[in-house]
Amino acid sequence: MLDRILVRYGDLTLKGRNKKTFINAAIRRIKEKVHNNKIDYVKNHDRLYILLNGENPDPIIAALKKVSGLKSFSLVSRVEKTIEAIKEEAIRQTGKMPAGTRFKVETKRADKNFPIPSPEISKTIASAVLARHDHLVVDVHHPERTLEIEVRKEAAYIFSDVVKGLGGFPVGTMGKGVALLSGGIDSPVAAYLAMVKGIEIALVHFESTPLTSIESVQKVIDLAKTLAPYGIENKVRLHLVPFLDIHQKILDQVPEPYHITVMRRMMVRIAETFANKDHTPVLINGESVGQVASQTLESMKTTDIVSGLPILRPLVTCEKNAIIELSREIDAYDISIRPFEDCCTVYMPKSPAIAPRDYYARRYERLFDYAPMVDAAVDATVHLDITADTDLTLSTMGFTVKEALEAGE
Repeated sequence: MLDRILVRYGDLTLKGRNKKTFINAAIRRIKEKVHNNKIDYVKNHDRLYILLNGENPDPIIAALKKVSGLKSFSLVSRVEKTIEAIKEEAIRQTGKMPAGTRFKVETKRADKNFPIPSPEISKTIASAVLARHDHLVVDVHHPERTLEIEVRKEAAYIFSDVVKGLGGFPVGTMGKGVALLSGGIDSPVAAYLAMVKGIEIALVHFESTPLTSIESVQKVIDLAKTLAPYGIENKVRLHLVPFLDIHQKILDQVPEPYHITVMRRMMVRIAETFANKDHTPVLINGESVGQVASQTLESMKTTDIVSGLPILRPLVTCEKNAIIELSREIDAYDISIRPFEDCCTVYMPKSPAIAPRDYYARRYERLFDYAPMVDAAVDATVHLDITADTDLTLSTMGFTVKEALEAGE
């Protein structure tokens, strides 16, 4: 009977003395996302068994797919450590395989005191399965399905499906980061990849309502909802920064080729302010080298120079098709392509500087007194805790974000 889920950890098992800390963090994240008090958890060395106690495994497996730090998981049966008990369960599980399925049996004998070697166990079980299920075909080189048998000290475990996990590390174990979130495809994927590597993120979006539409902010809220299930306690913090005044000054005062460069430098300064308040050591963005004209190494250098914190770019060498594929996997793509653009795309200059220099950027920034404007934007920021179930719709046209939120209360 498939009565438990075997959870395998990823690279966190290589953490030496800190391994226990990482495993305990992974188990906390699992419990947060599974959120079922009818099941039990049994730790066994570098593995975890989730005892189903009659519960439906499907929602539990769906929740495990949102937990970073897990290599894989399988629905398994535990049987007595006898060859007859293993045969009986193997026959039962393989009986559900479609006619013509090419399969093999693979055995791992962790308990070396068990008297039968692994190859002989596999051969014996495969013969017993074929004797009962002549609609199956043994293929040890190119199987469609593999029946796995693990003989351990306490029992034998049998399963035939392995679900790939996210890998990486449990979110939060690698510290914090502030991720700049636009309404496009790239930045939510970059934030997701940071979370998979164990970084707890806060999201910062720069909105210019009513210069840009309120629907562009709605996109960002909905994108945050897709990221929330990967976060600690299934939520993320979203900072909505009113960027209109700074944005307008840049458009009015700065030469057009440097609009994007100066805009990004202002955004980094503001994001760093939130990071410092929360003792966060890094910023994160979705830039990828050469993806648009303004995303060059020179441009990144000229942006980074205003930050006292390192800026991580998880997508820096990724191809666009790979980014789109990941965006689809996390259910962000259809949101990202909604036809409502943010301030970075609506007013993109026709010929942005592709090799901007810090000297010129500083010269143009001196054309207006930006420091008090940065402070004012930080002070007026709207802070939201977003979960997958957050019910927040900003549908009022022409309002600022604060007005739209107040109208919905």
